[in-house]
Formats: sequence, structure tokens, C-alpha cells
Amino acid sequence: MTNQIANIPTTRSSRWDTSALRDRLLAARVQAGHWEGELSSSPLSTTTAISALSLVGGHDELVRNGLRWLATHQNPDGGFGDAAGCPSNISTTTLVWATLSMHNAPGSTKATAWLENQVGTITAESLTGAIRAVYGEDQTFAVPILTHCALAGRFGWEHIPVLPFELSALPHSWFKWIGLPVVSYALPALIAIGQAQHHHRPSTNGVARTMRTLTKRRTLRILESIQPTSGGFLEAAPLTGFVTMSLAGSGLADHRVTAKGVEFLTASVRKDGSWPIDTNLATWVTTLAINALGASAFTTDERHYLRGWLLDQQHGEVHPYTQSAPGGWGWSNLPGAVPDGDDTSGALLALAVLGDDPGIRAAATAGAQWLLDLQNSDGGIPTFCRGWGMLPFDQSSPDLTAHALRAWQAWYGVNPRINGAMERAIRYLVNNQQTDGSWIPLWFGNPWTADQTNPVYGTARVLECGNLLPTEVRRRGEEFLYAMQRENGSFGTIEETALAVAATGNERGAQWLATQTDLTPAPIGLYFAKLWYSERLYPLIFSVAALK
Repeated sequence: MTNQIANIPTTRSSRWDTSALRDRLLAARVQAGHWEGELSSSPLSTTTAISALSLVGGHDELVRNGLRWLATHQNPDGGFGDAAGCPSNISTTTLVWATLSMHNAPGSTKATAWLENQVGTITAESLTGAIRAVYGEDQTFAVPILTHCALAGRFGWEHIPVLPFELSALPHSWFKWIGLPVVSYALPALIAIGQAQHHHRPSTNGVARTMRTLTKRRTLRILESIQPTSGGFLEAAPLTGFVTMSLAGSGLADHRVTAKGVEFLTASVRKDGSWPIDTNLATWVTTLAINALGASAFTTDERHYLRGWLLDQQHGEVHPYTQSAPGGWGWSNLPGAVPDGDDTSGALLALAVLGDDPGIRAAATAGAQWLLDLQNSDGGIPTFCRGWGMLPFDQSSPDLTAHALRAWQAWYGVNPRINGAMERAIRYLVNNQQTDGSWIPLWFGNPWTADQTNPVYGTARVLECGNLLPTEVRRRGEEFLYAMQRENGSFGTIEETALAVAATGNERGAQWLATQTDLTPAPIGLYFAKLWYSERLYPLIFSVAALK
């Protein structure tokens, strides 16, 4: 292993002709001049949308088309995964089973058999236990799944953990102290599903029942106030579907939030009858593409457009959803996106590629400040909100922290606080390196492994920090990646190999990468609550970045 590390090139490989890949990536822009990409269609998104529209009524054609799509995308074992190529899982199969059974649709018998093989006799107790085993204390997705089953008439409400929606009436600044059973981005589900529970099975505790009755209207007003103009919470069909079905199934089919949710779902359905996991990751893939291609890939007019487009995506007001301060970027140019640490770091790095004029510098200063205020006390960077550390998707993570570290380095001079923040971030990365030398990312994984983590992705992303990392820490990370390299030179999928090559400059990996003509994306993206997705542009963007 030592000899392998000694032979790592100090610069990235430039042997391979990447002009075709670069041209292909440039051609993938939308007509306006930025990138939107294409997220995989999702059985989970499709089934939640179908159920929501079924409960609202009046959308029979969309429901039929969605059911037909589900029937043609069932795995051979009878279950359903989150995206094409994903193994069947208990969460998605349970959701689709409930929807298919509600409509007596093709595929329900095979889905029933798959579930019975997993949990035995299908009961509220057996499914609740199996789903709780997946999500533990985090009720962000477990409770919506069980609520979906109840609304579909599969079983009652008595085994579903109660979501205390009345707590959403408290000041937002209290949320991190009162121990909400859902993550920071799940406030719409807390309100809508909690109200459905209160409607169908009111608490036997008189005080709790009274509090929920008294706060029902107020919390509905809060829900309405945080709904984006598009109607789509997080631009996501699953979350919007859960909210819409919960309200529609509780006598609120005519409520404004329900109507806007339906507008979003009917507008975001694809021609084949399916729904993606989210509308798009336009800001994210655009910043990735800019950073992969470099400034020389663009004409002056193209750089000017991308500069203006990115500046337009910066949030300039306190976000009504997370109460996030101005200065951050979300993953999309659409109104349902929420400012987050990963996308803000990506935007800062892309702006550094595009120039350093007063407008860019002002935006970068605000963005760097936003990241400084996001940093947790452990030195790491979380996704949306500082201090929400109870549940995994609100904790600091190495991939986000490494991204912020690189962004701060790019704009080091705009704020004197950056130096101390970088030191704390480096300590966090050192302290969170695994014993095998790897780092575990938050928003990417591997659906085929036992623990579903993706240390190749996480380690490659941290190693992009280069000499900012202590020498021994960096060496251990490189050793881990080389231990993962296969005989053919790859490090796994195209995406994983490209990231590893970008981090190490490995010639064998670059050679394997340069021979790949089929850039079919792998479902390594990990969406909210352990939902898998693939993005059409990931293999192309990551390959260009690796081989430039």
C-alpha cells in the first residue's frame, strides 16, 4: 500500500482527450444557458402523488397513468425500489402496496407477497415494526408511510406515532430546544399529518386534545404561509403528496394548501405518468458543471449569463420555511428550494470561477457569512439549520464540511472570521475520519451495501480539500480509496470512479473512465429520509471534472 501511495501523481491525468465529454456537457444546457439535468422517475413519488390525487378526486386519468407506470416498474421480486436499478425496500414497497391495493390494481398481489416475505403476516403492528427498524427515532418518514396506509384503508390509526402538530405554533427559535420528532425540513408534514391524526383519532388525553383543537386553525395558517408559490414543498412530490393527501383525507380537500398542492402535482407529472423525486437540481448541477468545466469553457456572453443567473438564485430574504438568513443558495431556481450548506458552497466556488467583480464579491461575502453562521459548535456544517443535532439529517457531515472549507478558501479575504472557521472545520474532519481512513457522506450513499453508505464518495470529496488536510489524515484517506480500487481500475460506478480520480489523479482510474461510453447514471444520490435517486448529468459532470 505504501508504494501505491508513493506513486500517486501529484497532478491530475491529462492524457485523455476530454473534448467530446466537455462538448457533451456544454450541449446539455437548457436554451437559456444553464443546466437543469433530469432526476430519475420515482415509484415512491408516483405512488404518493397518485394517492393524493385519488383522495382529492377529479384526476382519474393521471391516476390511471400513474398506476400503469407503477405496474411496469415493479422489480422482478415483486417489490419496489426508489429508482431504476434500486433494490426493493420496505418503505417504497409498503407505500406502493397501499396504493395498488386501494385501487385493486395490477401488481398488488406480487407486492403483498414481497411484504409477507419481509414481515410475515401483514398487519399494522408488523409493518410499523419493520418501518421503525429502518428509521429509528426519526419519525420524518416513518409516520407519513403509516399515515398513507391508513388513508388508503389498509389499517387504522392506533399504531401510528402521534405527531404533535400543536408545537408548530411555538416560535421557530424554540424548535431546536423542544425535541421535535422530525427533522428541520419536515414542518409541513408535522402539521398536515398531525392534523390528520387529530381528525381520525383524537387524543384520549383531554389537555392534548384541547390544545390540538385550539391550534388547528393557527397551524393551518402557518402551513399556508410556508407553502411555496409553486405549491410544492421542497419542490418534492413525496412531501407535497403527503401533505395533500393528509388534508384531503381529513375533510380539507378544498383548503388552499390542498389546492396548491394539487396544482404542483398535476404540473410536475411526466409524460409517461410518473413523478420524479424532485422537480430539478438546477442550481446544484449548474454549479457542479461550472466548476468541472472551468472559466475557459465559456464565452464572455456565456459567463455573463451564468454570473447573472447564479446571483439571481441567491436568497435575499429570511426564508419563511427554515427562518434561514439571507445569503444562501438552494438546490433549484424554483420557489420550493431551501438555502442549504452544500448548494451555497457550490455556488461560491462557481462564482470564483466566473470572476471577481463587485457584484460577485458582494454575493460571495454574503454567502461566506451565511456559511459561517451555519457552522455547528463541533466545527462541522449541517444542511439547513445550525444546532439541529438530534436526528441524522440535521447533523454536521463531512461532505458538506469539506465543501464549505473549499468555498471559504476560495473567498478567504472577504471575512476575518473565515480563518477560525476553517480551523474548526478541519478539526471536525480530522475527528470524524473513520478508522479505515474514510469519511461517510450524508447526501450520497450506495443502495446495494449493507449499511447503504458511500465512503468512496465521502472520502473523495474530503480529499478535494488537498493540503488543507493534515498530511497523515490525507494519506489515510488516499490509502482507503486505493484499497477500494478494483482490478479494472474503477472505484465502483462511473460517478464514484470519477470522484476518486478527481481527488487522487489516479491514471488507472482515469483510463477506465475514459473508455466508458455508456454514461447511465447510478442511483447514488440520497434524498431526504433515505430515498435514492439518480441524476442524468452526474456521470458526465463528474467525468469532465476528473479528466480535465
